[in-house]
Amino acid sequence: MRTSRTSQETTEILQALSPRRTRGSANLNLQRFAYDNPREIKDEDVSSLSSVNTVDIEDILEPPTKRRKAAPAPAPAPARAQKTNEAPPPTKRTRRTPARKIKTDGATTVQPPSDWETIYNTVKKMRAMNPTAPVDTMGCAELYWRASSVKEQRFHILIALMLSSQTKDTVTAVAMGRLHTELGVDAIKTEDDVKKEEDIEDGIKTEDIKKEDGEEKQASTLTLKNILAVSPQRLNELIRTVGFHNNKTKYIKATAQILHDKFNSDIPSTAPELMSLPGVGPKMAYLCMSAAWGKHDGIGVDVHVHRITNLWGWHKTKNPEETRAALESWLPRDKWHEINKLLVGLGQTVCLPVGRRCGECDLAGTKLCKSEVRGK
Repeated sequence: MRTSRTSQETTEILQALSPRRTRGSANLNLQRFAYDNPREIKDEDVSSLSSVNTVDIEDILEPPTKRRKAAPAPAPAPARAQKTNEAPPPTKRTRRTPARKIKTDGATTVQPPSDWETIYNTVKKMRAMNPTAPVDTMGCAELYWRASSVKEQRFHILIALMLSSQTKDTVTAVAMGRLHTELGVDAIKTEDDVKKEEDIEDGIKTEDIKKEDGEEKQASTLTLKNILAVSPQRLNELIRTVGFHNNKTKYIKATAQILHDKFNSDIPSTAPELMSLPGVGPKMAYLCMSAAWGKHDGIGVDVHVHRITNLWGWHKTKNPEETRAALESWLPRDKWHEINKLLVGLGQTVCLPVGRRCGECDLAGTKLCKSEVRGK
């Protein structure tokens, strides 16, 4: 009796699913059947398969290794999302700190950066507890000769500022020391030298010139008269350690002549007049006004003030002059005098131009400094 092809195929399926065979062989025969007999099978012919656990097509086509590699893929996604959700809030908060212009009733006012007072007072307290920066003892405002007259001290401050451009405070201090003690030796005999000789002739010993306020009453050789008399070569030799000493020699000689001719041998008492002198810019002029005349007409902004205030996010300026205008638009005037020394000291000790020591700064971990380097 001939058996139909459909019956033969059904018999083959039932044999493959027979309990006498192992599960592996049944699956193998079923898989072979699936690939060897692709034609359509009617529902009445395979109704007995409705209760059979078949194999997923993914299990047949894909090796198990691909499944194991694909499984961990979704895991990092929640971690990245969690990190993204945690980090942005402080970043967005610090980006909203710059000073902003606000128009009210037709007038424009500048709103200070957020938390600026907290930052300022924190740094001020930190600097007061550790005043070891070069600017604290060798800044331009500290290099005048204590035994000189007030008028000569103003001249000393101006010369120190002119020497300080592109020069470290320690180097400027050495050059000023040479001008205070060696300028008049080869130039001219100073009035104090004449007075000492007259005292000696009158029987007064040199050692009898005692100290006043802890310092000897020896006069400084850095005077306007000596600067006018000294040769450019000798002056250049005395200040050779400072940056651009050749140009500074020309500026100092020209400035001395202008002070003698136009300002009664004294330094000008206004910032515009100071800026009219050769080699004197806004930074020097405003620092000189504060230190020499006690007038706080503007903020002296050098590279440290420009760099650090931009690191804090107080503004986005391209040069020190833009920074000065930005700070003067909102910073209280009573802080104009001290901010330069405050931030210069911070830049010399902690917030260095290269290799900032954020871990040593009291702002670390407060999220106040938007440029803090974590881990340092």
